[in-house]
Formats: sequence, C-alpha cells, structure tokens
Amino acid sequence: MKLLLVEDSQRLRDTLAHGLRAAGFTVDVAGDGVEANGFLAAFGYDFVVLDLGLPRLDGFGVLRALPAGGARPRVLVLSARDQVSDRIEALNAGADDYLVKPFAFEELVAHLHALARRPAEAQADVLEHRGVKLDVQAHQASVHGRALNLTPREFALLELLLRHRGRVFARAVILDRIAGSASEASDRSVEVLVFGLRRKLADAGCENLIENRRGAGYLIA
Repeated sequence: MKLLLVEDSQRLRDTLAHGLRAAGFTVDVAGDGVEANGFLAAFGYDFVVLDLGLPRLDGFGVLRALPAGGARPRVLVLSARDQVSDRIEALNAGADDYLVKPFAFEELVAHLHALARRPAEAQADVLEHRGVKLDVQAHQASVHGRALNLTPREFALLELLLRHRGRVFARAVILDRIAGSASEASDRSVEVLVFGLRRKLADAGCENLIENRRGAGYLIA
C-alpha cells in the first residue's frame, strides 16, 4: 500500500518513514502542504498521514484540496492539537481518522490497517487466486499452503497485481507504486523484479500467473 507522509519535522518524518517502510508500506514524504499537494496531484496514494501545523500551507489546506470522493486516499491526521474541537474540525474538513501526538508507532500502523478495513471502501486483507494466498496485514505469502519467501518489493508487486486483477500496469506505474516517486530505479529493474517473482511462483507450483502484454505492461488475469 502506498502512503504520503506529510510532516514538517525532519527528525519525526525520517523516523516514521523508516518504520512505515519496514512495516510494508511504500512511502513518499513531504515537508509542507504545498509540496504535499504537488505529490497528490502527480501520484496516486492509498493513505495520507498528515500533520496539521505545516509551513506554507497547513493540513486543512491539503484536506480542502482533496477530491470529495472516488479515488480519494484515506487521510490520517497526526497532530499535537488534542482538543475535541480540533478533531471535529479535521474530521469535518475530510480527515478519516485522527491520532494525537505523542503516539506509539504500533498505534499508527494499527490505525492505518483499520482504515484499510473500513466497509465503505474496504480492501481485503487476504487476497487469493489460483492457489496463491497473500495476507497483507501479516505480510505473508503462500502457494497451495506452502510459504513463499518474497522480498518487500516482490510482495508489493504481487499485492498490486492481485488487488487489481485484469488491469494492465505499465512499468513506470509499477515503479511508482512499489518504489515511490523519489526512486532512482529504472524500468529495467521492474523487468528483473517480475522475472524473480515469476520464478519463485513457478518453483512453488504456480506458473504463468503474471502475464506480459507487450508494449503495455503486466497483469494477473
């Protein structure tokens, strides 16, 4: 799952980004509201973790710039403002959840998983197709009950293709979704990633799961 972390404290931003990546998220970072809106206009995200007290444009400005529905990312506000009125204002402005600083990192991850499970726009925590089973929350993969040892990027790629079966993803889109917009990796690295994932799936008894549409990209039908 891809996430935009918007926090003006570089120390906290770096700490959270490191932890969220270790927890299986693809993370882009922004230090102010203007930069955040640039990322949101250019890339797609599942979540936005948003501080309210931002320079140049505050968190409420970011919330107001988000679309009202459709493919809108879920927004979790992180703020030192702990008054009920602050929470109400943020939720009324479009936030989906609110977490007061200071907080435990495990609590942040739990809130993000809870947002992903909300019925209105729920995304399944367990994906299954042709004997392949992916438990997104536990970060475990298997084929016909046999554990599959995947790298974080292989797991993210398999989740992306399983979650959007039938949709063709171009190499550039895959790169953005699993590596983040700041990555210096090339399209060639996507080919290597797909090759390695295919080999692991085939060795586990699931061949030809990932298809290549020449000139278009990859998909799981």
